[in-house]
Amino acid sequence: MTADYRPLRRLAHLVRTGKVDAATGKLRLGVDLGTANIVLVVVDGRNRPVAGGWRHASVVRDGIVVDWHGAVQAVQSIKSDLETRTKSRFSRAAVSVPPGIDRGTTKVFTNVLEACGLDVAEVVDEPVAAATALGMRDGAVIDIGHGTTGVSVMSGGEVVVSIDEATGGHHMTLVLAGALKMSYESAEAFKVDPGNEAIVFATIRPTLEKMATIAANALSGRDVEAIALVGGASSFPGAPGVFAEVLGRHVERPDEPLFPTPLGTAMRRKHA
Repeated sequence: MTADYRPLRRLAHLVRTGKVDAATGKLRLGVDLGTANIVLVVVDGRNRPVAGGWRHASVVRDGIVVDWHGAVQAVQSIKSDLETRTKSRFSRAAVSVPPGIDRGTTKVFTNVLEACGLDVAEVVDEPVAAATALGMRDGAVIDIGHGTTGVSVMSGGEVVVSIDEATGGHHMTLVLAGALKMSYESAEAFKVDPGNEAIVFATIRPTLEKMATIAANALSGRDVEAIALVGGASSFPGAPGVFAEVLGRHVERPDEPLFPTPLGTAMRRKHA
């Protein structure tokens, strides 16, 4: 897979610095309601990132919105900030959802947008959004979030397989908390400290292997050449190696793996 990661790196810079790039054409908005982070992305008429905002939040668990009011408040706050920074007003947005969820669960996600004054332009599976950002029309995307592992197989730009199971970064933290006999909050802080990388990876490796097995089952019997590993929980340096070992094939993790899904969500929007 030969993807251009410059838009991802640029988006990450814009999100972290609060800067806004010059735009060409009408702006478009995408909303990614993750288990650990809510990310909103603005792209221009050429699908180039213009601005972005994020907030750590625990409003989604195992692919389900469990704090609707918290989600609305977070999206509204980020949206207002983006409107101020881009000097624009947004009335429509696309939203990403975990693959395979039912219509009722999807409706909760779209209700969050509507409560923020946004018409829903499109609902897109998270791994499909990531594939869009990576320019992948044929292959598989494994999206490891804080709550779930999603796998989508693409053929000619269309989804042929899409699954989602409740194993993610949250479960890594639970394993770490149990192994090191510390609170969940302490384990989460311990997990993201680069100085603890070796002990954390050794402890959560079985959880990564379980995620890789989920992906292997989804890909069983399918001739998939390109495999991309995305999502915040894939950020551990050894994660691609674990997946490659279990899957028996090369796995590529793009630069800034947290951002393909939110970027692709904005890009997936069909109507400006």
